[in-house]
Amino acid sequence: MKDKTNILELFACAKNRETYLKVCAPMVRYSKVQFRNLVKMYDVDLTFTPMILANSFCQNSKARSNEFVTTFDDTPLIVQFAANNVNDFVDASKLVYQYADGVDLNCGCPQRWAIKDGYGSSLLSKPEIIHDLVRCVKNSLPHDFTVSVKIRIMSELKKTITMCQQMEKCGVDFLTVHGRTPTQKNSEPIHVESMKTVLSTLSIPIIANGGVKTLDEAEQLYEVLKCDGVMSASGILSNPAMFSGETITPMSCIRAWMNLKNISGDRISFQCYHHHLVFMLEKLLSKKQKQVFNYLSTFKDVDDYILTHILDSDIIENKHAIGNFISCDFDESITSKHGKKCRGCGMSVCYCSCINNYDYESRDGNFFSSYVNTNDDVDYMDSNIFEEKIL
Repeated sequence: MKDKTNILELFACAKNRETYLKVCAPMVRYSKVQFRNLVKMYDVDLTFTPMILANSFCQNSKARSNEFVTTFDDTPLIVQFAANNVNDFVDASKLVYQYADGVDLNCGCPQRWAIKDGYGSSLLSKPEIIHDLVRCVKNSLPHDFTVSVKIRIMSELKKTITMCQQMEKCGVDFLTVHGRTPTQKNSEPIHVESMKTVLSTLSIPIIANGGVKTLDEAEQLYEVLKCDGVMSASGILSNPAMFSGETITPMSCIRAWMNLKNISGDRISFQCYHHHLVFMLEKLLSKKQKQVFNYLSTFKDVDDYILTHILDSDIIENKHAIGNFISCDFDESITSKHGKKCRGCGMSVCYCSCINNYDYESRDGNFFSSYVNTNDDVDYMDSNIFEEKIL
């Protein structure tokens, strides 16, 4: 059996120590098991999977194998789903129950495709659907398996407060509150006072999210809000060691990432490995070096470049081992009934129809069929991380 963590006890322990949980955000294509393992080496307390479309996860075996990979020690772990109906959310939650410590409903994604199809921030205007989604999962699984919701502040603060209070009453275990509205760009400041007001009306644990790129910024936000957790997305992507107090990615972190790749074998794609390094090395490489590094196309080329140009000779290879990978045995009674529904759903984004549009083995850096607004947060965007190479 996989190791499990009681998430509510985790919050309680942090509160007793008069501190907060350090949380790695759900980031599409980035917060996968190897990265989750890496950040836990640098003081992260709680991790999330990338946002996963619940309907595709239930319907398609490729979606399940590509979007959810875990190990026996991959805990504490929350699986985040985008869902717009009870059947998909409940069944997706049942599928991951034995492999995770909770599920999270994404009610913050501001992308146009998500809003069009009734996911993400579009649910903020439909509190009755959120209520049904939360209640049905709570009633279907043991109570120590948490059900949480990630939201954004709405332009009308009163509506945000009312909605959060309703979610608390319907049994949500904790909330993550992103301090920007769905229409704001990630370059704009978060609404700290609005977040503070929302938190003051609730008694469940609250994770604050938005604009946190260093440990000092996390500490400052905690001191103002007295929240139960602080979440980082782009900050921890650029510096996986940020919650340990490092201001730029340390060499030991880069070495650890290389070691995790070696241990993972074919369970990590070249794109995942390379892209994370592009983010980690953002402040360590010159513009000229980035123009070379971002074009590299094989594991060997990347490793050789790092060993030649970046790592200090006295950096000792990190021997941290990732736990044994789990071959997930998903309940066929659930997957079979959803598989019968997959006949071209008409959604803007359907894993079953667009699986071939994402080439996991591409070597040219152009493997995203991007349909997103690049002003969105990294939690939901296909970031243009190769921007440097075309300057």
